Amino acid sequence: MQEYEDLKVLVNEIETDIGKAEGGNKAAGTRVRKQMQKIKQASQLVRNKVLEARSAE
Repeated sequence: MQEYEDLKVLVNEIETDIGKAEGGNKAAGTRVRKQMQKIKQASQLVRNKVLEARSAE
C-alpha cells in the first residue's frame, strides 16, 4: 500500500529534528509540529484505505 510507505517516509524524515527539538532548538520544534501534521493526514489516508478494503470484501 503506497499510502503506508509514504507514512513511513514522513516518520523517518522527522527523526533528526525531534532530537534537536528535545535539545531546545525552537526552529526544529516548529518543523516537528509541521511534519506531525503531515503525518496525521497521511495516517488518515492509510486508515481510509483500510476501511475501503474492508468494505470491498
